[in-house]
Amino acid sequence: MSKHRRHASRAAYRRHAWSTTRTVFTSIIAGLVLMASLGFSTPTREELFAVYVDENAQPLAVAAVDALPIAERHDFGATPGYETFIAGGTNHDWAKLVLLMGDFPLTDSNVTVVTRWMRQENYVDAWWTRNNPLNNGWGSGGGGGTGRYATLVDAAENAAEALNTLGRYSEIVATLRASAPTAEVERAIWFSGWATGMYNNGAHWSYADVPVIEAPPSAWGR
Repeated sequence: MSKHRRHASRAAYRRHAWSTTRTVFTSIIAGLVLMASLGFSTPTREELFAVYVDENAQPLAVAAVDALPIAERHDFGATPGYETFIAGGTNHDWAKLVLLMGDFPLTDSNVTVVTRWMRQENYVDAWWTRNNPLNNGWGSGGGGGTGRYATLVDAAENAAEALNTLGRYSEIVATLRASAPTAEVERAIWFSGWATGMYNNGAHWSYADVPVIEAPPSAWGR
């Protein structure tokens, strides 16, 4: 069918629709005039409109509520990233950064163990000494744990890598992965060979709360 013919068809349909509406409305008016001549009261404009709407009402289909699809809602959570902990800048943030980089659960018990461990290796008030909080020899240039890292971020990355790479730390990894009770993780640390003195088989291990201490931004490379 040509474009011209399609336009002609729509115009004819509109004329027909208007003709039908006009005929219905004229019939209503004629009936009302007849009623007036027989002594009936003349309806108001609102009544006329109501009659017209009633005569030309369109059916309304209402879908059952149970048949409507239910929108699926997803739960979203927020997982802290590296920058979150770097911005925090404290010893507790560094412990969480090690756990995150090592793919260990960020649980309170795991954070408690790592911060205690950091305290055993460095003075808590200067936990960022040589940017090597755990005195880790892996990648620091000091096999005995006396090496230095460029930043605390590098230190966290190397600590996580050492734990996941060297077989003798497998028990530490297993207990951290399981977020085991602190006593189990700490025992794994003592007998892993991380410290040659094994913290005197744990006798030198402190269980006091570790205060939150912020390192200088320069230690983080900021």
